[in-house]
Order: sequence, then structure tokens, then C-alpha cells
Amino acid sequence: MKLLITSAGGYPRIGDAPEQQKLRRAYAALERQEASEADLRAAEEELTRAALAEQAEAGLDLVTDGQIRWYDPISHLAGKLAGVKINGLLRFFDTNCYFRQPVVEGEIKRTNGLLLSEFEFARTNSAKPVKPVLTGPYTLARHSVVEHAAYKQTEPLTRAYAQALAPELEALAKAGAEVIQIDEPAILKHPGDFPILERAVMMLCKHIGRAKLALYVYFGDPLPLYDRLQKLPVDILGLDFTYNPKFVDRVAMAGSQKPLALGLVDARNTRLEDPAEVAHNIDRIRLRVKGDLYLNPSCGLEYVPRDRALAKLKLLAQIRELVKGAK
Repeated sequence: MKLLITSAGGYPRIGDAPEQQKLRRAYAALERQEASEADLRAAEEELTRAALAEQAEAGLDLVTDGQIRWYDPISHLAGKLAGVKINGLLRFFDTNCYFRQPVVEGEIKRTNGLLLSEFEFARTNSAKPVKPVLTGPYTLARHSVVEHAAYKQTEPLTRAYAQALAPELEALAKAGAEVIQIDEPAILKHPGDFPILERAVMMLCKHIGRAKLALYVYFGDPLPLYDRLQKLPVDILGLDFTYNPKFVDRVAMAGSQKPLALGLVDARNTRLEDPAEVAHNIDRIRLRVKGDLYLNPSCGLEYVPRDRALAKLKLLAQIRELVKGAK
């Protein structure tokens, strides 16, 4: 069994050190018309390189670009699609972060790349394999306002988003992505919509080529949906263990027919977990799981300060050292 350590998505864009304030200063200068879009892009690229380097230095096997260029997980993708305009701010789940809400005015279409250029930049500037992360079609649908009559119901809207994302997955796989992560946190809030999610995932699976598709759910307790999530045609299942202390018991007892990404380190809490305790829980789970295991924070780390985010990443490597039989 391999235990691979990875990021689950975002990384803080701002830190306390002066060099970690460059993106904030670039935004402010752009608003004052004292800087150009090219200046902002340069700041984003510099911070993306820094995020990639910090993940590699922390010992991660699989990194992300930190989503440094993202304003939020919803508008960054939806805002690039034809038929969608971006409106005002709303709170993103129960976090202290906000997203700009998409308004669907017409037929949703992908007319240009969504993340391909960002992935190619990260891959070129990373010492480790890069995992692109996309917000999934169901979560995009659940956070959209619909004015287009054909999408008034959740299912056709989810399907339209899935059809727009599918060629992006295909392009990312062709560009060399070995693992592609789809985030669907909204399904834990609306478990009755699981058949809608299932059909969308089946559609996406047809477009990943040789890449592995990882589905991540977080911001809620996955236990009620665990058995149904197991049946989805994905290669890796990413689960948030921080909402229910009994979930470890359930997974240790039931096992898994597919590789799991274990969100055992809380990405929304600055407290560092006891590495021995987390390692013990992994030991309880690992013998019941078919395939490799991944260890990552419960979600993206943009919800904690930069120094704590790095500490959480370094903690993953400490935990792996304590897991019996990990390679």
C-alpha cells in the first residue's frame, strides 16, 4: 500500500511577510489604475510558484497550483462560460469566504479553456506532479441563479454545466494531468439530489482518458452517503472526516472498494492535529481499502493563515512517517 500526501485545493494568497503581500498590493494598484492587468498576472504567477514550492518542500507527492488566480470556487469557472454573467457576493457555505454568484441567462457553453493554461503554467513550474481541481457541475448549479427557462430545474442545469466541463477534463488529461479532482461539497447539503450528481459524474468519466478522476466532498458529514458514494464510477473518493468523529469507525468497519483520499487534517482549524492519533486512524482504515490511500487536508487551505497552512502540509509528512507499512 502506498500512502500519498497531497493538497485538497486552494492555498492562502496572502501572508504576513512583505513578499506574501504582493498580490494584495497588485489588486489595489490595479483599482487605482496604477498597475496593469499584466502586473496582476505577474504577481499571480509569482505567488503560484511560491505555493508550488512550499507544497514540494513540505513533502507532498501531488500538488495543486493553490488556486491563486481564483476569486472564488464558483465564479472562476462559471464566469468563463457563455450564457453566464456574474452577479453579487454571497457567503460560500458556512465559511467566512464569499463567492460571486453566477446568473444563467442563456445556453451554457464552453467557448475557451477554463483551467488548461493555469495547469500548464503550474506543471512547467512544479517539481512535483500537479493535480488540477475543478468545482463540479452539481455544486456550480446549486450556487447559480437561473433566468434561462430550459435550466429552471437542478438536473438540466447540472447537466449543462457537466457538458461544459467535460471537454476541459479531456484537455487537461491530454495535457498530462494524471489525477483530476472534482469538488462536489453541495451534495452533502442536498443528499436527495444524489441521482443528479451520479448522472453528471458518469458523463464526466467518459472524458478523462487515462487520467484518474477524484471526487471530493467536504463541508459536511459524508457518512449518510458513504455507501452510495462508493458506487460512483470514480477512481478516488475524497472524504472529509472532520464533521463526524464516528466516520472513521464506519470506514474502518466497512472498508472501501476504491482508493480513498482521507481528509483527516482539518483545513478550517488552525490547531494542529496529534500526528500519532491521525496515524492510528489511518492504520485502522488502510487494510480495508483496495488500492492506495491519499492523505490531505479536509478541503482547501485558504481558510487558515499562510503560516498555519504550511504547518498543516508539513504535518501530513509527519503523519505518514508514523503509519505502519506506508511507502
